[in-house]
Parts: sequence; structure tokens; C-alpha cells
Amino acid sequence: MSKVDEAREILRAFDFDKKRTNETAARTLLALAEVDEQTSWAEATNHRMGVRAILDWMRGPLGHPIAENSRETIRRFVLHQFVDAGFCLYNDDDPSRATNSSKNNYRLNPEALLSIRQYGTEEFEVSVEEYLAEVDGLAAKYRAARDLARIPVVTPKGEEFTLKAGGQNELIRVMIEDFCAYFVPGGEVLYVGDADAKLAIFEQERLASLGVSFDVHGKFPDLIVYQAERNWMFLMEACSTHGPVDHVRHSELSRVFRDCAAGLVYVSCFPNRSVMRRFFVDLAWETEAWVASDPTHMIHLDGSRFLGPYDE
Repeated sequence: MSKVDEAREILRAFDFDKKRTNETAARTLLALAEVDEQTSWAEATNHRMGVRAILDWMRGPLGHPIAENSRETIRRFVLHQFVDAGFCLYNDDDPSRATNSSKNNYRLNPEALLSIRQYGTEEFEVSVEEYLAEVDGLAAKYRAARDLARIPVVTPKGEEFTLKAGGQNELIRVMIEDFCAYFVPGGEVLYVGDADAKLAIFEQERLASLGVSFDVHGKFPDLIVYQAERNWMFLMEACSTHGPVDHVRHSELSRVFRDCAAGLVYVSCFPNRSVMRRFFVDLAWETEAWVASDPTHMIHLDGSRFLGPYDE
């Protein structure tokens, strides 16, 4: 039996479905365990590996000519399921690491690795059974470690939720808690863009009631807040490294929200003035600019008013 076939047998023993026991999943397991045809499963390891390193192992020790554009396939259809099942750990060395970081990594769950090393012995089946009996508890343990790194946020209405730590989510927290406190009191947070989509806010029915339909091909702003008292919809972009409301973005958002029943207010939000200076020349007219380090002030790039929707 080849090592790929053995890896598939191991994955089946761990109760993975048909798609997660195919040859691609098997080679992913071999890479994560750093096992090849000359290595025994007793020598399996769980060093942290990025997706590129996983592909390099497939091409090198496994001799499999996998294409570079397969990275997203491995990430979405194998590694995500391994992580969801607790079979793999994701960024356990730094749960707050940004989603687009080049340091993102995966490694086999140490408890799963103990069972994998038993493959080919009489103890393997019993070891896997014991692991599966405890997997829910193990998942809760590692999930708790990730939750400690999340950012708590309180909306203008006093509702609480959390954002994935890292990236621009700290700026999004300040936008919700500070900008809204000064400029959108009592506002409804209808959408929060977050890399961790499972916990992002997305009030799809409420948006639909205001004439906004979600287009999977369109890109929502980082934060959408509605103020019923004035019937204003605030479309806000967090701009720590990129993404202000320039003329192109203004046109994109205008198209996405063209049927919105509320007046649209476009806001580019920056962590400080230094970052804002890098983007200021690109900001579109008829928009607002806000700096988290000076939360009580705003810069208005609309000639006929200070804050509010601009009639086109």
C-alpha cells in the first residue's frame, strides 16, 4: 500500500467524509506529518507549516506535480475542514495573526498526532476511538484559546459581540464605539466585515427592508450603520493600510446601494493623521474623513453641507 493510500485510510479512521479522504487530502496529511514513502508513521511530526510549505512537500518528498494555483483549493477544501474538526490547529502560536499574514500556519493536533503515530500497530484503532471520544472537549479547549485573543465590541445600542484579533479589526472596533457615539448615536449596526465570517454581523433582512440586496459579486464596506431618526445609512471603510473611499470606490458603493431607501453617507476612517495623509489626495468629493486619534472631529469633503447624504 502506498503512503497516499495509508493516509486515506487514516483519514477514514478519523471519520472524515469522502471529500476529505481523497488523494489531495491524503497528500495534505502527509505534508503536515512530514511523511513520505521512506518515512514510517511512527516518525510523523506536527511542525507548523504554511500552505506554500505544504505544496513544496507535495512537490518534493512526495514527487507530486501540484500546481501553484492549487493553494486556495488546499486551504478551502481540506485545511478548513481539518481545522473545523479539530484535527488541525490554525495559528495556535498567535491566534491574533491577521488573516492575510504570510506567517499563517497549520499543524496537526498533538493529540491526533499521537494516534497517527500508532498507525500500523494493534493500538491504532483503540487510540483513534479514544481520540474521537474526546474530540469535542479538545475542540473546546483550543477554541477557548482562540477566543481569548478576540476583540470585544459594544454597539451604539449596547449589543456585544467580538471580532477576530489582528488586522484592521481594532480600527473597526473604534469606529463602532467612538465614531458612532459622537456622530451616529443610537445607530443600528447592520454589517461588520470581519475575516471570521462566522461571527461577523450581517443583518440581511434589515438591509433588504431598506432596499439593499446583497450581491455576492459586490463588495460591502467594512461597516454599515443605519440611523433611523434621520434615515441615513453610513457606509464606512477602515483604512489602516488601504481602502479609502476614493472616486472608484465611491462609484462602486453607489452602484451597490443604488436602491437604498436611506440617504448615503460615505466615510473613510483612519487610525491617525499620519495614515490619513497618505490617502487624503485620493479621497472622493462628497465624502467624510474621520481619524480615530481625534474622534470628536471630522473632515468634510462636501461643499454644501457638513455631514449627511449628498443629493445627486
